[in-house]
Amino acid sequence: MEILLPLLVGILFASGLYLILHRHFFKLILGVILFGLGTNLFLFVIGRLTRGNTAIIDNGDKMAAEPFADPVPQALLLTAIVIGFGIQAFAIVLIKRVYQAFGTNDLDDLDKTDKIQEE
Repeated sequence: MEILLPLLVGILFASGLYLILHRHFFKLILGVILFGLGTNLFLFVIGRLTRGNTAIIDNGDKMAAEPFADPVPQALLLTAIVIGFGIQAFAIVLIKRVYQAFGTNDLDDLDKTDKIQEE
């Protein structure tokens, strides 16, 4: 299991980057989503999330009793999920607007940006 999760992170990053480099908008959005999932899983693996007690120090103790779950990677993971949703929503709206303005979903056809149609 310890080798499976880092391998899965690498596959998600590689497939996300591969899809981001494509020329179609739909594949670009899927690549951004996979890249975000890879980032979240990377934070999960790096944080070594374990089952255990809360990281609260009792009165009179100097350190938390082992095993305890570290709250910092969990907070970073929640923040990364929220930021990922925001980026995905922005990308979807931006790509929809570009498709409405130019009528194409291929990035190679967007070489003439001087001809934006006014509505």
